[in-house]
Amino acid sequence: MGKKTEKELIQNIVLSAIDEDSDFIPLISDEDEEVLDGSEVPELLPLLPLRNTVLFPGVVIPITVGREKSIRLIKEVYKKDKIIGTVAQTDPDMDDPDFKDLYGVGTVAQIIRILEMPDGTNSIIIQGKKRFIIESIVSKEPYFVAKTSPLSDTKPKTRDQEFEAIVGSLKDLSLRIIKLSSNIPPEASFAVKNIESSSFLINFICSNSDFDLSAKQLLLEENDLKTRGIRLLEHLSKEIQMLELKNDIQSKVKTDLDQQQREFMLNQQMKTIQDELGGSPMDKEVLEFRKKATKKKWGKEIGETFEKELEKMQRINPATAEYSVQANYLQTLIDLPWNEYTKDDFNLPRAEKILDRDHYGLDKVKDRILEHLAVLKLKGDMKSPIICLVGPPGVGKTSLGKSVASALKRNYLRMSLGGLHDESEIRGHRKTYIGAMPGRIIQNLKKGKSSNPVFVLDEIDKVGRSAHGDPASALLEVLDPEQNSTFYDNYLELEYDLSRVMFIATANTTSNIHPALLDRMEVIDVSGYIIEEKVEIAKRHLIPKQLENHGLDKVQLSFPKKVIEYMVEHYTRESGVRQLDKLVAKVIRSVAKKIAFEEKPDRLLTRDEIKNLVGVPRFLKDKTISNEYAGVVTGLAWTSVGGEILFVETSLSKGDGKLTLTGNLGEVMKESAIIALEYLKSHSNILGLDPEVFRKWNIHVHVPEGAIPKDGPSAGITMVTSIASAFTQRKVRKSIAMTGEITLRGKVLPVGGIKEKILAAKRAGVKEIILSSENERNISEIKEIYLSGLEFNYVTNIMDVLEKALLKQKISGAMKIT
Repeated sequence: MGKKTEKELIQNIVLSAIDEDSDFIPLISDEDEEVLDGSEVPELLPLLPLRNTVLFPGVVIPITVGREKSIRLIKEVYKKDKIIGTVAQTDPDMDDPDFKDLYGVGTVAQIIRILEMPDGTNSIIIQGKKRFIIESIVSKEPYFVAKTSPLSDTKPKTRDQEFEAIVGSLKDLSLRIIKLSSNIPPEASFAVKNIESSSFLINFICSNSDFDLSAKQLLLEENDLKTRGIRLLEHLSKEIQMLELKNDIQSKVKTDLDQQQREFMLNQQMKTIQDELGGSPMDKEVLEFRKKATKKKWGKEIGETFEKELEKMQRINPATAEYSVQANYLQTLIDLPWNEYTKDDFNLPRAEKILDRDHYGLDKVKDRILEHLAVLKLKGDMKSPIICLVGPPGVGKTSLGKSVASALKRNYLRMSLGGLHDESEIRGHRKTYIGAMPGRIIQNLKKGKSSNPVFVLDEIDKVGRSAHGDPASALLEVLDPEQNSTFYDNYLELEYDLSRVMFIATANTTSNIHPALLDRMEVIDVSGYIIEEKVEIAKRHLIPKQLENHGLDKVQLSFPKKVIEYMVEHYTRESGVRQLDKLVAKVIRSVAKKIAFEEKPDRLLTRDEIKNLVGVPRFLKDKTISNEYAGVVTGLAWTSVGGEILFVETSLSKGDGKLTLTGNLGEVMKESAIIALEYLKSHSNILGLDPEVFRKWNIHVHVPEGAIPKDGPSAGITMVTSIASAFTQRKVRKSIAMTGEITLRGKVLPVGGIKEKILAAKRAGVKEIILSSENERNISEIKEIYLSGLEFNYVTNIMDVLEKALLKQKISGAMKIT
């Protein structure tokens, strides 16, 4: 018979004993307790050592007796008065304890009944009567007999509120423990609720609580009943905390297990259904990956990585998020064009024809592309150049990439870098991150289906930087022909060869590009267009494109050359043709509207018709100012949208030599004005001026259009000429403009943007231009079409400038400057 069955059998016998034997009291009242407390304790008591139990007064417990000494003891005593002394062993595992192995305080017990169990062992039911203390041992054979003295409990006074509160708390905590514990039967709460005696309640809870043997013994040895109750409260509080913690843990574990079991069951059912339908999707996906992999031209390392990652995916549960991450990674490897290249077309005349067809001008860029094609044709293999096209907006830098791709018969890719501020946009994210993906370089190559496309990196000068890294630094590897053959993407965790990709970067200015990045690229300046070029571009490209976009043809609408010139000069102010394209579209829309309303507009457009369709002219043609005023000089400036002319005006008034600068000038431009004035002060004798005049007159230098910020050193010679003209009252030569930086020594230094400035001068009707002699090399690189009708004067110092710019003749009504 099992242990549980034996326990149930003992409980049944105990219950029958309650009915049969009136001496057996399972729950006692205060009166019963007084009877127990008043019972006499024999001076000599036979002792029964208990292994794992401490018996408390009034409590009834069953004990299994197995040792020969103990069996002999209970049989002899049961025939007499049935009174024994029970004492707990200090070491429960000791089979034959000596007297020193017993605690000094025990409980007098009455044997209620002896039970012979089916397995041959003996069990007894005993009830505690009264506590005692061992004074000395009398005999050890055939069992322990000791001389004892009784111990009485110190009870609190009647109606002690603190004690009543302790007893109430003990009862509440006991009921909570019974509710929380799965090892205590719910019927136990019935016993606790029906105990009337406070002292018996404390002893009953002490006996039935799950404490260490030593803790129970300490409670038994405590004489003061209130203190025993307080210590018992501490133990119960700890037990409740432990039970609550265990229940909480078990609840969580059960929830997790339930979820896992549910998922397992569902997956098993799904697998069964899939097998019935003809195989699982996961197996099909793996087979599909393997089939695609056989067609790839990747190297050994990539193939091994693919196989390893595929095997890893097969071990992952398809229902987990990790499976989809792994599948996406493998799909990326499959989709990339490893060692897949399109065949270049080496028909150079055809390539030149396509470039000329799509773009007017831009000869430097076209020559560079044709040179690359020629080398490829001769050598058969060559690293692609990294070209950076720098120029104002609207000159065709971005669209040129498409033409290059078409000429080479390569795939075309474009990636905008404007506002890019995260390094991972270039290098990708590591696979461990949620939502990880490759960088945009790899993503675009995946779309391009080849490893040698024409790849346009648009607006490379507008790359930002933030706490997420510096994308410009990441681009160093991409745009370095010596490094990009082993480009490393964080997502792929493999090297990819970019050496045969033709990168074409575009920028409006090189000043914002990382110096190390700029050093890796072959910079080609793409300057603005002159009016004649814009007219040709409009005739060849813009007008046919917009007519097609708006459903019209040349028969319905025609733009005469003079009308296009008028539109360029009076409605646009740009280096490129973007605004002109919008203007053409607006004109054609207006005509299309008239046709839709069944009106009959004139086929040939006129200037008046343009005014009616798009409004009055937005810009007046730039022109130089008359030389009838002293101190007004025409300068040339470079802006992000091309060249402009500007005027520097100087006026004098009686005062103490104060210099005032207006016109929204930057620091460098202000410094140029100060240098110009100081140079004239130190060389006043050459101009025939009394040095004292600079202390008697206030100088005001102004550059018109004050709402527009202006800066740079190129207006230096313009300012010195303006101030010199104001003090000498000499006329400035007609139709002359100038640009150049000055120093305190009087040197004229070269400046940039020469082609754009020349275009601005031609628009304004300038005939002569003064430049630094070092800028002569820039003029030699410009096509003759841009230089026709202009005379260039090259100077090395300020006196040369004044000699060429100022006439000997003074203005009419000249002021007397003394």
